[in-house]
Amino acid sequence: MLTPPGLKGKQYRVTGNSYPRLVPPNKRRRRIVALVSTVLVVAVISWGAVQLTDIFGSASRKLSAGSCPAASPSASKASAHGAGDAAASPAPTGVPKPQAVTVNVYNATTRPGLAGRTADELRKRGFKVGKVGNAPANLDKKVKESVRLIGGPSGSKALLLLGTHVKGAKTTPDTRKDASVDFVIGNGFTALLSPAQAEKALAAATKPSPKPSGAHC
Repeated sequence: MLTPPGLKGKQYRVTGNSYPRLVPPNKRRRRIVALVSTVLVVAVISWGAVQLTDIFGSASRKLSAGSCPAASPSASKASAHGAGDAAASPAPTGVPKPQAVTVNVYNATTRPGLAGRTADELRKRGFKVGKVGNAPANLDKKVKESVRLIGGPSGSKALLLLGTHVKGAKTTPDTRKDASVDFVIGNGFTALLSPAQAEKALAAATKPSPKPSGAHC
């Protein structure tokens, strides 16, 4: 081995085919190994980042689609039991019972006795019947629908309740202060719905609105 002048005692070997070059022993090999190691590390980190992005991206898409975990069997049974109880219960919260509603029954048709017969049927269902007779002049023979229900702001819930006892009723607000309701029979009237049909109609009218498709669980 030769030590050229000015190299402070370091050992070098002569390599190359065309002309002599001075290269520190094993330095090039260490550089190649370090470069290959760096490339492998970067590749592994990149692959891991892609996997994590895919996992969290899939979870985010499921949440945004509004998917909810399946309810446990016990929770499903409790929900079904609660639904059965709600269907069997009388009137929903906020809707008065028939005993708390005063109804004035008027006949706006040319069929005699219709107001009296209808008033008797409403009494059987628990309603308080006030006045019974022919419709006022402004409504007599002018009501084409089955029933015209008229009431003030205090009778809004009573109007809802009475509307479930007849098909095709039309509601008209007025400025009265009490909670009484006028039940004006029109030309389209045939008969009241059955009590079972009225109960079903009331449940449908007071059913809560469903949640939006993207709502949280």
